[in-house]
Amino acid sequence: MKFSESWLREWVNPTIDTEQLCDQITMLGLEVDGVDSVAGEFNGVVVGEIVECEQHPDADKLRVTKVNVGGERLLDIVCGAPNCRKGLKVACATEGAILPGNFKIKKTKLRGQPSEGMLCSYSELGIKEDHSGIIELPADASVGTDFRQYLDLDDKVIEISLTPNRADCLSIAGIAREVGVINQVQVNTPIIESVKATIDDKVSIELQAPEACPRYLLRVVKNVNVNTASPLWLQEKLRRCGIRSIDPIVDITNLSLLELGQPMHAFDMDKVAQPVQVRMAKEGEELVLLDGSTAKLQANTLLIADKNGPLAMAGIFGGKESGVNTETKDIILESAFFAPLAITGRARQYGLHTDASHRFERGVDPELAHKAMERATALVLEICGGEAGEIVESVSESHLPKSNQVVLRRSKLDSLLGHHVSTEAVNDIFERLGLNATYQNDSWTVQSPSWRFDIEIEEDLIEEVARIYGYNSIPNNAPLAHLKMRAIPEKLLDVSRLKTALVDSDYQEVVTYSFVDPKIQKLLHPEQDALILPNPISSEMSAMRVSLLSGLLTTIEYNQNRQQNRVRIFEHGLRFIPDDSAESRIRQEMVLGGAIVGDKKSVYWEQKAELVDFFDLKGDLERVLSLTSIRDKVSFVAKTFPALHPGQSAAIMLEGKEIGFIGTVHPKIIQALGLSGKPVVFELLASALMEKIIPQGKEISRYPANKRDIAIVVDNYIPAGDILDICREVGGEKLIAVNLFDVYQGTNLAEGKKSLAISLVIQDTEKTLEEDQINAVVQFVVEALAQRFNAYLRD
Repeated sequence: MKFSESWLREWVNPTIDTEQLCDQITMLGLEVDGVDSVAGEFNGVVVGEIVECEQHPDADKLRVTKVNVGGERLLDIVCGAPNCRKGLKVACATEGAILPGNFKIKKTKLRGQPSEGMLCSYSELGIKEDHSGIIELPADASVGTDFRQYLDLDDKVIEISLTPNRADCLSIAGIAREVGVINQVQVNTPIIESVKATIDDKVSIELQAPEACPRYLLRVVKNVNVNTASPLWLQEKLRRCGIRSIDPIVDITNLSLLELGQPMHAFDMDKVAQPVQVRMAKEGEELVLLDGSTAKLQANTLLIADKNGPLAMAGIFGGKESGVNTETKDIILESAFFAPLAITGRARQYGLHTDASHRFERGVDPELAHKAMERATALVLEICGGEAGEIVESVSESHLPKSNQVVLRRSKLDSLLGHHVSTEAVNDIFERLGLNATYQNDSWTVQSPSWRFDIEIEEDLIEEVARIYGYNSIPNNAPLAHLKMRAIPEKLLDVSRLKTALVDSDYQEVVTYSFVDPKIQKLLHPEQDALILPNPISSEMSAMRVSLLSGLLTTIEYNQNRQQNRVRIFEHGLRFIPDDSAESRIRQEMVLGGAIVGDKKSVYWEQKAELVDFFDLKGDLERVLSLTSIRDKVSFVAKTFPALHPGQSAAIMLEGKEIGFIGTVHPKIIQALGLSGKPVVFELLASALMEKIIPQGKEISRYPANKRDIAIVVDNYIPAGDILDICREVGGEKLIAVNLFDVYQGTNLAEGKKSLAISLVIQDTEKTLEEDQINAVVQFVVEALAQRFNAYLRD
C-alpha cells in the first residue's frame, strides 16, 4: 500500500522526521518497501494568473500571454498548451527557475516574441504523466505563492508491505492509529457528522445471503453534478496513493477506501430496478464489468443484483450497465461488510484483483460502514451538490463477527519475551491499542476491538506487547547453558560408530520390517519358535522375526530382481525370541546383521571380476570388532547352522558364549528364495559390541624391534587361530606382534599336515636386545607349540 506522509500527518504528527517515521512503521510490523518524492526536484515556480492571452502572430499553435506572478510587472510568456486561456491560474516558472533534469529557465524569444518564463504542465514538473496541457489551478489560488508550498510537494510517498492479518492498516486511519500508539500522541480523527436527509427517497434491500453479507447499506443522492471536476486536494491525495482520478463520485469512493479502509461503490439510480438483492450467483449468469469484459458467473460468487439481473460482483468489481457515467443525475451509494470467506479467492477465480477485493479478503471493520457512508455523502454534497435520502440498512446481527476475548498469562508473556515488562506498561499498551483489558490473578483478560479481528490467541497479545514496547527495548541476552559431564561412561561405544565403520567398508544400511513371512523364517530357523501375530497386516507379515536374516535375504532378492547384483547391506534392529522366563514372555534383543553377495569390488577394465566369499565378510566383521573392547577375545568356531553352508559357517564366540554366527547361505535356501550367487551373512548381539577400549598412555620404545619368521608344521585340523593365541600367551611382554603370513599344503609335507609361516616381532622398552635374548623368546614359543600341538619347525 502507498500513502502520503503529509496526509498521515494530518491525522497524527509526531515530532520525528521521515526516516524515523519509516523506521517506526517497519518495527511495528508494517514493513516499509520504499520512500519516493511526490514531485521532481525544481524551484522558482510560483502560482500565476494569465491576464492576457493572444494568438502568436507567426505561429498557429502558440499564444502570447501576460502573466501576473505577484511582481511589479506582468511577465511576457509564449505558451503552446491548448488549454492556455485568459483568467486561468497556472504554475509559472520564472526566469532563473530550475526544472527537473536541470532545465534552466532563461529569457528568450520564440518566433520573434519575447518569453520571460514558462507555463508548466504536471509532466514538466515531474508530478505525473499528464501531457494534456498546462496545470489548471483553482480560482482561489493565491498569486505569487511558491508552487511547491501550494501543493505541499515536499511530501513523500511511503510504500509498505502488510502481512495478511493486518488488514486494519490498509488505510490512513489504521496507520495513524499505529503511529499514534507508538509515539503516545493523540490521533486527530476527523469529526464525521450525520448528513440529514432532505428527500424521502429510499432503496429497498433484499438480503438473501446474510452469512456472506451480514451488513448492507444504501443511500440515495439525487441531482448530483457528475461532470464537475474533483478538487485538486482530492486528486492529489489519490495520486500520491497510486490511484488515478476518474470522476468525483468514483474519487470519493476511492477516498473512503484509502482514508477509512471501507471500500464503497456507486450505482446509477435510473439503471437499478428495485429492490436491490444481495444474493449468490446463478449458474449461467453473466455480468459486463466496468472494464468492458464479460464475466461468466459461478454459483460461489456473491452478487449485488436487481430484478433484472446482476449489477456488480460484491466487494470485487462493479458492472458497466449500472455504473455512474457523465449522464448520471441520481446515484445510490453502497457501503457494506462482506465476510472474508465469501470474497477470498473469488477475484482470482475471474482473473481479477482490485483494491476492494484485497481489503474484503483480509477483513474490513464491520462497524465502519455507517461512518464511511456519512463521510462519502458529505463529500458528494460538497463537491457535486444534490440532495441525500436516509440510509437504508439491512443487517444480520447473528452473522456479524464477534469480538474475541483472550486471556494472557503473566508467566507466558515473560517466558516468550525473555524479559519482564511491567504490569503498568502492559496495561498502557493495551489501552493505547484500543484493547479493553482487565488484570487479575496474574492474567489479563482482553476484549479485542472491531478492527482487530486478528486477535485470537494468547500469542497474538504477546506480539502486540512486544512490538509496541519495542523489539529494541528487549535486552539481547544470549541463552545461558550449563555444561555438564556426560552421564554416559566413556567406555561405551556409540552404535553410530559401528555403522560408520560398515559404511566406510562400502555397506549400505537398510531398515526392514519386524514382521516377516513365517514360511521363510521356518526355512531359515526350523528349530526356533516364533511369535505369531493374531491380527497381522497380511499372511506374509504374520510372524515376529527371530533374526535379521529374513529381512536381509529378502532385500538381496529385491535388489537382484532389479539387476543390482552387487549388494552389501547391514541392519541394526530388534529380534524377538519367545521366552517363558521373561516377564512379557518374549525376549527382545538388539542385534547387528549384514550380508554381501556379488563382486568384491565394482568391476572396471583393470581388474577382473571376483566374487565375495566367507573371508571377505569375516575381514569386514573383524574391522568392526577392532573398535570394541572384545576385539582380542572373539573367536570363530566352526559350527553348522540350518540356514548356512556346512563347512563354510562358524559360531562367533566370546569367552565361551555364542554371541552370533557367520557363514555362506545354504544352496537349498538360495534356491528356495530365488537368489543368485553365494550370499554371505552374519549376525551379532549388539550388547556385546557396546564397549570400547579406553586409550591408555604407554611409553614408546626407543630401541629397535626385531623380526623373526618361523615356519611350523602341524596337523591340518588345527586352527591357525589357536596357534597364534599360544604364541601371544607364552611370548611374554617382549613379543609385541604375531602375524600369520603364509599357509602351505603340498609336496615335501606329510599327508594331513600343513605349514604355517608366522612372523614374530620382539622388542624391549629398556634396552636393545641381544641375539641370544631374541632367540630365547623364539625358542620358548617353538617349544610351547611343540608341546601343545606336536608342532615342529619345517626344514
